[in-house]
This record gives sequence, C-alpha cells and structure tokens, in this order.
Amino acid sequence: MTNISADLSFRPVENSGAAVLSQDQIHHYNEHGFVAPFRVYDDTGVEANRLYFDSLLEQVSDRGSYAINCYQARCQGIWDLCTNANILDLVQDIIGPNIVCWASHFFCKLPYDEKAVPWHQDASFWGLSPARTVTVWLAIDDADEENSAMRFIPGTHTKGHLKTSQVSGANVLGMETDGADSLGQPYTNTLKAGEVSLHADMLVHGSLPNKSARRRTGLTIRYCPPEVGFTDASWAETVEPIICRGQDPYDRWQHHARPVGDNLAREESGPRSLGGN
Repeated sequence: MTNISADLSFRPVENSGAAVLSQDQIHHYNEHGFVAPFRVYDDTGVEANRLYFDSLLEQVSDRGSYAINCYQARCQGIWDLCTNANILDLVQDIIGPNIVCWASHFFCKLPYDEKAVPWHQDASFWGLSPARTVTVWLAIDDADEENSAMRFIPGTHTKGHLKTSQVSGANVLGMETDGADSLGQPYTNTLKAGEVSLHADMLVHGSLPNKSARRRTGLTIRYCPPEVGFTDASWAETVEPIICRGQDPYDRWQHHARPVGDNLAREESGPRSLGGN
C-alpha cells in the first residue's frame, strides 16, 4: 500500500437531505466542530450498557481502566454498540451513507482519577487522511463538570494542525496543544448516560482529573467514510474495521463480521495512539 500525504483540513458538511440532524445542527457542527446531545439508549439500554462495561472492566482489572481499546472486531457487545442504528443515523448525516468504524475505546475515569487528558487534536495522532473522522462519545455513566466530562474548544477544528509540545505529570497523553488557553472558552460536554455527542477529528478537546467520587465512562467510536486512506501504511495492518453501512468502493477497509463472545486477550488490538477523552 502506498502512503498518502496528510490532509488535516476540515471540510464542512453539506447535506440538505439529512434524515436526523436539522440544518441548524449541521451548521453548529460546521461552525463549532461538535453537536450534542442525542439520546440513543433508553433506561433499559443504559443499564445493559453499564453492566456490560462493568463485566469487561472486571476482566481487565489488572491492566487499568483505559485498557479496552480497539476491541470492536473482537467483542460482540462492542461490535453491537458500534453498529447501533440510532448512532449510525446521526453519523450518516455527517459523513454520508458509506460508514467505516475503524476504532473504539472505553475511556473510564474512576473516582479520584488524577490523570488529565491535555488539550489535543485527535487526527494529529493518526495515520489517516483526509481528516474526515467523526467521533461519537457514548455516555455509559452520566458525565458533567463534577466528574470531568470531556471539554471542547469550539471552532478549533478549522485551524488546521496546531503546534504541540510534550507534557509531563499525571496525563493520559504525552503531548498537548500549545497555547490552548488562548483559543477560546471551553465547552463542557455534559451528557446523561445513553446520550451521545459527535465531534470532528481536528477539534481541540481534553478533560480534567476526576476529583469526584463518581465514575465517568464513555465509549468513543471513530467513524469515517471509506475514501479516507492511510498516511502510514503500517496502520492498515493493525486497524480492525467494521463496514457498518454501505460499501467500500476503494477497497481500503477490511470488514470484520460480528464476533462471537468477547475476546479481551492481552495482545495488541489496534493502533495505540488514538487520542484521549
């Protein structure tokens, strides 16, 4: 596979025939880089999702609360979450009818978790181009300012790749966006369990340490249209995608069918540098 050069520019969504999103919501996504909230699970689904995550977390208790990374092709329950029709309807209005899920990650901040997620742009970590991934953040627990909900800096998705520098201390990532405090007022992505947000892959975002006695867990699901390719050909060997809807006319993405059971084996299960939330 031939590497391609990186295009990290934002392309505004143009969809006059959106099925779920209003034109105001599409405008909000284009202008601010995110749109939220949307309820996709009822109370029964919320409880089922939480119990399922609890069971996975127990299985990886020796590996930490951030360990369930890129198991969408190995765990039946995660595959089902990533292919939820209500989520895909929202994603389709942003990226079109051909939808690839190429990554997922449970970001679980336990009570009194001292780790922050510094300000960053996800796509700057990825070997993909163009920057057309939309990230769905599915709340497993309620997420608010008290328990360190994700924060966005609206409008930063249109600024291209911003300079970064190393960061030390208790952080999930080792790099941060320089001068983020001067980029605008942060927005706290408050969500109830069962709700989702959608944000663009170049939007500057992060989260603070969880100083509360409440857990904060969300499943990030990364979706892109199949015209997205690899700037690093080695990624094609590690990504385990699902073609959730439509087809891949470019033949770039290998579809993984629904697995049987949940395989949380310790071996590598996809690219490690997926950003953070």
